[in-house]
Amino acid sequence: ARAMGLPGEQMSGTDLASNLMAEIAELGVESLSETVAALARSGDQLTVTTDAGTHSARSVIVASGAKLKRLGIPGEAEFEYKGVSQCADCDGPMYKDEDVVVVGGGDSALQEALVLANFCKRVHLVHRGAKFRARQHLVDAVAARDNIRPQWNTAAEEIIGAEMVKKVRVRNIGDGKTTEIPCAGFFAYVGLEPVSAYLPAEIERNAGGFVVTDATLQTKLPGVFAAGAVRAGYGGMLTDAVAE
Repeated sequence: ARAMGLPGEQMSGTDLASNLMAEIAELGVESLSETVAALARSGDQLTVTTDAGTHSARSVIVASGAKLKRLGIPGEAEFEYKGVSQCADCDGPMYKDEDVVVVGGGDSALQEALVLANFCKRVHLVHRGAKFRARQHLVDAVAARDNIRPQWNTAAEEIIGAEMVKKVRVRNIGDGKTTEIPCAGFFAYVGLEPVSAYLPAEIERNAGGFVVTDATLQTKLPGVFAAGAVRAGYGGMLTDAVAE
């Protein structure tokens, strides 16, 4: 909170969001709990279509953010909330004294592996490369934890279980050999994908699907702007999103 220039002590993301929602309500902002399906321009008006109806506006700010990518491997969808998770802070205590698998080699993967190491017996850190892409202080912190076990040049192929996750099958990229890692939890941190599929084709996206804007944060569709994690060139920090 202090990093954003807000008063008070550090707070959780949930508390910060709740406080911001209360503040904008006091300012007279109307919040609609609807899912946007489409956006289109007609003359000087923009029409936002949702699952509850349509809304007209002269300007629209797209701030729908991004979500963690899925690996798309067998078992990932089937065992969601049954051992497959995307939040180490939320679910780490559930795996106290258990083994878990974390997939990824960037900042997020190493940060979450360090969180899980505080609860878990072993954290198997599966990475396709021969070295991590994360910042050096995170690499050093992971190396200092005896219960984090890197698995280099390795890809996760399948999550196996019954009612809950039991093990993960992985493949060595070099020799093709497969092995199974017994575990109770599975966490994948392999990048972000923007929540932008609902936007029209006139709005330019880069190769990753992130919305392209000019220096004023306006998209190729006049009157439509983008800010935060949905936008190409976003700095990656909450403070960057707030500044935009």
